[in-house]
Amino acid sequence: MLAPVLRHPLQQVSSEQIDVLGEVLRDEVNLAVWQRQLPAQISDFASALLAQGDLPGQAAFLQDVSWLISAFACLFDAKRIGLRLRILDKAMCPRFHVDHVPVRLITSYAGVGSEWLQEGVMARRRLGDPAAEPSDAALIERAEAGHVLLAKGEKWIGNEGGGLIHRSPQPPAGERRLLLTLDWLA
Repeated sequence: MLAPVLRHPLQQVSSEQIDVLGEVLRDEVNLAVWQRQLPAQISDFASALLAQGDLPGQAAFLQDVSWLISAFACLFDAKRIGLRLRILDKAMCPRFHVDHVPVRLITSYAGVGSEWLQEGVMARRRLGDPAAEPSDAALIERAEAGHVLLAKGEKWIGNEGGGLIHRSPQPPAGERRLLLTLDWLA
């Protein structure tokens, strides 16, 4: 039998300042959230893209995505990055789970943001069990559109068993979500 891994209690940190993203490099942090406010031009473009209408602001949107990729690559010295940009009208991962990647950047440009749990709110051994998920909405943390999350997964060295417990929320009826994720591949 293996001895349990001793570690500091896991934490999630957030700030309106970009330097909070560097906090994900600390062993005890499994989520860093930059609570940025999207410029109106980018927010308007994301909404227009969801509406399948005119697309003013495309250049600003592409510049923002490019900047996030560059910052992600710089922070982790990533040589390869997986990128997903999706329009969702339903929850992509509706049950609380952990990701089996080292780290994932998650941001919603429009629509609902990702949800996560503070450590200890749900037993990790019961992930995926609907009956084990918190029924008290006050226990569920929520990101807003524009917030940038860096979530450590199970493959981050030293974070085994400490991946952020999170889920993709169900958008309200008739609404959609524009989601960008970046994964550190190598």
